[in-house]
Parts: sequence; structure tokens; C-alpha cells
Amino acid sequence: MRLPVSLLLIPVLLPAAAAAAAPWKIIGPGGGGAQFLPTISPHNPKTVLVRCDMSGAYITHDAGESWRNFNLRGGVGFFVFDPVDPATIYANALGLFRSNDSGRTWRLIYPDPSSIERIIMPDDHAGERIVLQSGPALRVTALGIHPKNSKVLYASMGEGRGSAAALHVSTDYGKTWKKLTDLPDGARKIYVDSKGNPWVIGARSVGQFRGGEFHAGPAAPVSAFTDVSAGFAGDRLVVYAVAKEGIFVSEDSGATWRQSTLEPGQSPRIPAIATSLHHPSMAYVSYGYRGKYFGVAKTTDTGRTWELVRKTDYKEGAPNVTGGWIPQRLGPGWGGTPINLGVGPNNPEICFSTDLGATYRTLDGGKTWQAVYSKQAPNGKWVSTGLDVTTTYGVHWDPFDRNRMFISYTDIGAFVSEDGGKTWDSATREGMPRRWVNTTYWMEFDPKVKGRVWAVASGVHDLPRPKMWRGRSTSTYNGGVVISEDGGRTWRVADENLPPSAATHIVLDPASPVDARVLYMTAYGRGVYKTTDGGKNWTLKNNGIVQKDPMAWRLERASDGTLYLVVARRTEDGSIGNDGDGALYRSRDGAETWEPVPLPEGVNGPNGLAVDPADTRRLYLAAWGRRTPDGAEGGGIFLSTDGGASWKHVLSRDQHIYDVTIDPRNRTLYACGFESSAWRSRDRGATWERIRGYNFKWGHRVVPDPFNSKMIYVTTFGGSVWYGPADGDPSAAEDIVTPEVAHHRK
Repeated sequence: MRLPVSLLLIPVLLPAAAAAAAPWKIIGPGGGGAQFLPTISPHNPKTVLVRCDMSGAYITHDAGESWRNFNLRGGVGFFVFDPVDPATIYANALGLFRSNDSGRTWRLIYPDPSSIERIIMPDDHAGERIVLQSGPALRVTALGIHPKNSKVLYASMGEGRGSAAALHVSTDYGKTWKKLTDLPDGARKIYVDSKGNPWVIGARSVGQFRGGEFHAGPAAPVSAFTDVSAGFAGDRLVVYAVAKEGIFVSEDSGATWRQSTLEPGQSPRIPAIATSLHHPSMAYVSYGYRGKYFGVAKTTDTGRTWELVRKTDYKEGAPNVTGGWIPQRLGPGWGGTPINLGVGPNNPEICFSTDLGATYRTLDGGKTWQAVYSKQAPNGKWVSTGLDVTTTYGVHWDPFDRNRMFISYTDIGAFVSEDGGKTWDSATREGMPRRWVNTTYWMEFDPKVKGRVWAVASGVHDLPRPKMWRGRSTSTYNGGVVISEDGGRTWRVADENLPPSAATHIVLDPASPVDARVLYMTAYGRGVYKTTDGGKNWTLKNNGIVQKDPMAWRLERASDGTLYLVVARRTEDGSIGNDGDGALYRSRDGAETWEPVPLPEGVNGPNGLAVDPADTRRLYLAAWGRRTPDGAEGGGIFLSTDGGASWKHVLSRDQHIYDVTIDPRNRTLYACGFESSAWRSRDRGATWERIRGYNFKWGHRVVPDPFNSKMIYVTTFGGSVWYGPADGDPSAAEDIVTPEVAHHRK
């Protein structure tokens, strides 16, 4: 995908009041996925940044009581606060971004926007790359700022992972950069002392640039640092580092090193270390003893002694850790040893920790720790603080109680709200096989029988993404169909004899007898199963499907009873016309036989299908683009008005469309994908407009609110469920405006 350069830089600048009034919100219990890089402002310790592994970044201005998600086109590598201006923050993602309004909006400052030729999104995750007119852009790996002059920036830059890094300086606030010196040991972090000299912590050593030369210190006795942190004690840089060999401390700017022992005679895993920039005698490390306990330790004497200030037993938890639903539902060991730590630059009593599911804080030097990813409501249920890192597939309503709604999640199973989405609790506590709890892909309620609901679940998450099958055979997948007769409060396996598989979708034939319901289920790597007795028995129905071990992904039932099957693509290398192609099938006889529906030319990644309820020959296909050197091709939305005999490309600006849906009340079309956008068409697909205010990078599908046609839900790959206005919100603060695709190739 080739994008115009000018549109890379268009964050919309809004006053704070407008941003605060935006009606978009994220619903769910909060947390649930990996969180990283807690970074605390030196000006206001209540302002903290965190990033996740699912493309989002988060900022709080109230010490974690609430968070705002923002999008910088991909995962953030580091955050740096300007030491002079409290409103200025840097974040490195696709490039180096800067916010001058406390994180409300962001602008790209490196590479120079005028030097950009194009932006491409070639891979399965729509990962973006900047291509300069002169070639590939350098990658920024670390940043330091002069403590008295915000115009002076130091950055390490290299061509890519593993390449040689060099120290650069900008004296004009990032407009231009000059190379100062090569950095043979690389650069993990840069600190600038009071005299304006940058200190660079590399893979094994510490060096300083002064007097026009780089002075490298000796290598520490380690293979490589895995995490580092430092602070100033006068003119000395106190450095803490962890490596596979243990904890190491230097009190003389890296000239000498001593090993520090957490517990004599013990060898815990030490993932993270952090100290206070201006109080470096105090530091924190995370530690873990596999299968026993894990947590955080603190030193107040520069690593000579350590105290275990948080000790979490895998079964019993920790007495000084409170809040959050994860320990209660999934167990205190679910998130594991903290991945990263962040300490207050001016107050070492403040520390934030992040792990595979949650973020915690201490404000009293580790005596007590509080979860900041969710809050418990008076009814005992849970409410997100806005720090959501969960993948969602659908939003489902109990047809007999409009206040009972469900979200089908990856990693944390299904959650239920009894109050219209205000508070949430797990819906898979009773009867769901433990090995299937991880992911609920879909739910289907019986519209005639109160309390009856089917769900498909699996221990295999994140389908249909290739990372789940590129190194694992689908024959090893587990999962199946469960049924509930009490509205999802308790479950039982529908058919114990159904072969284990990653069941990803289930569809009910509403015309079937109430006492002999017909349902269809997709099993990833097996095909389509059918039941004619409400789920007691299932039969494989693959007659006409030519793929071996078909990656059956989604089903769509038209109003006339015709079934459509989406088979996911098995390749990610950009090839087409081979046995790795995805496919679209149709059945007119209840899945007894399947006939292929030709895909549009150049398309082999079908991902979703919608059939117009008033015209069953009118089909809308969501397609995932193929990798090419210039980006992705063959993706977007395609329209057929003749039942799939021919197709027209109606949305090409977004090459990674996950799904397309129709609001039957007004025939409005919605679509969403992995390019930071949700889309709407009010003219049956002829034209599409971006829905302003939704800007999470990886979107799944838009679900119209069944009780309010002016509102929509957007399920995401890693950002829970967004809820907002179907028309978009003109006052919403936007970190990114998705660029338009150029309609030409150079």
C-alpha cells in the first residue's frame, strides 16, 4: 500500500475540553494483555505512560485511575519526557513523535516529513514502514534531552535491528540532525548530565560523549544487558543493569561494576530493573522463581541489600496487592513476573509495574500495591480504567434481557454485563472446559428459548492470524461447542465425541424446530460441522470443499437460507494461485454440498462476508491484502450484485479489512480492519467514509447497537471494545488520521 506523504502528519489539534467531551469509550473489565514501559513524568508523578503489545499506547494524568488510549501507528519503543517543558513528551513508534499538549495529540518529527516518499503496510499485521526518497529510514533506538535546553536532543540511530548505531544530535528541536560518533556497543538508553554531555548505555558498557569525542567505558562482566536504568548522583551516573548473569551496579559511571545478589544462594529470573533519575540509591527489580513466587524487590543502598516488597505466591497471591479482577478469576500467577518497572524521577517511593495482564502501582515504596487496570464496582463486578489490552470478536445480547450483553474475548474467555455494559464479570466460570477457557470466538442465542445459548471456544487464540499456525499444525488444536440453558451462567460441552478443534464460529438456522435446532460450526483446520439436534451430535460437512485441512473461519447465513463459508488464507508470503489461497464457498442445501464462489481477481485472503438482507444476490466481501514490495494488494471491500459471479472493488484505501457488517434497520454498511480505521457507507457500498474518533490500529468488526442506531461497538485485536457514535465524533481528539491510498503505483 502506497500512501501520500502529506497525510502522515495530520493529528487534529483540539482544545482539552473538546477531547474530554468525546463520547467514545472503551468497555470491558480492563487489562488482560501484555503491558510495557511504565514511564513517569518528572513534572507530575500522576502523569504516566504505558504501551501494550497490541499497537496501543496509554496515558494517565491521575496516577492510573483512568487512561486514554492513543495510536502512533504501531508499538512504542520508548517514552521520554522533556525535562524542561511539562507538556512535551516523545514517543518512538513508526518514527519519533512529539506531543506538545501533554499527550493529547502527536506529530512526527523524525524522519523529516518532507523527505518521505511513501508509507507501506505490507505484512499480516499491516505493520507500517516509512520509505524515504533517499532509501529506508534510520531507526531511532534511544533518546536523551538536555536538562536545561529542550532544543538539544541526542538520539541513537541505526539502519535496523542488529545494525551499527550512531549518536546524533539536534540543536533545533528535532528539525535537523548531525551524526556525532559511531556507537560500537549500541545504545539501550541515553542520559544527559547537567553539563549537557550525553551518557550512552550500550549492550555491555557505558560511554560519554564530551569534548567532541566518545569515551567508552569497560565492558561489564556479562554477555549482554537485558534491562538497564540509571540516575545521577551529582556528576556521577549510577547504573543498574540485569543480564542472564544477574544484577550489576556501577556507582562510577560504568568505570567499575559489582554484582548484586537479591537473595544469597538463590538464582531467580530478573526481567526488569528501574531506579529514580534523581535518587539512584533506591531501585526496584522484578524477580521470579518458577512455580513458587514472584514479585518486586527494592534496594535503598544502591544494591547492597534488597527487600522483597512484593512477594506473590502463584496460588495464594500477595497480602499487600489489592484490586483487579485477574487474580480473582484467573489466579494470582496469571500475569507472571513483571516485565517492566518505572520509578518516579523525583520520588522513588512511586513505582509502576507491568506484566502480561496488568499494571500495578505503589505510592509508598512498595509497602502496598494497587491494580490500575480495572476497578471493582459496588455490585462486585468490574469496570475498565481504560487500560485494555484484550482481543475481542463479537458483542452479543440476550434476546430476553436487553441489559444482558456479552463480549467474546481472546485470552480471558467471555465476559457478561447484567447492566447494559456498565460493569463486567467472567461468563466462563462454570462448566467451560479449563483447556478451552482462553478464547470464546462466538456466541449464538436461541431467539425462542429463554436462556439457551451456544458458544464456540478454544485454547488457541488470535485466529486467523498466521502466528498461530505457522509453527503449529491445526490438528493439535483444542476446542469445541458448549451450550448453556441458563443464559450463559453455566455451560456444558455440547458433544463429547466432537473431534477437538479450534471452533471459531457458530450459526443458528432460526427456521429449524425449537426442539431440534440446526446449527453450523466452523472448525479451523477441519471444516464445517452441522447438528440437527441442538448440538447433541455433529457431522462433518465438507462435500465440495477442496482444501486439505481447510481453515474454515466464518459462516454467513443469508435471509433465504443460503450459507456462505469463508476459508482463511494459509500463506503470508504474497503468493497467489496455489493451495495456500483462501476461498469462498456457498451451500444452497444446508451444508450438504458446497460450491466455490470465485474470488475477485488478485484476491486470496477473504476474511468476512455480509449478505444484503433485502437482496441476497448483493454480497460484500472483506479481504486481507497480500504482501508485495510496495505494500499490500488484493485487500479492501468488494461488492457483487450477482451472487458472486463478478465483483467490484469499492474500498481500496484500506487493504486489511477484517469484516464488513450491515445494520438491517437502515442498510448502513460498516467495516473495520488493521489500518486504524472504521468505515461507514450509507449508499450500499458505493462510497465509504472514515468514522472519526475510532483510531485503534488493529480493528476487528463494527457491531451496530441494536437499541440505538446512532451508536456502534467496534471489536478490536488488542484494545477491547470501543463504543461511540455511528456518525463519528467531530470533536474527538485524534492521534492519527488514516491516510488515503494513492490510486497509482510508481
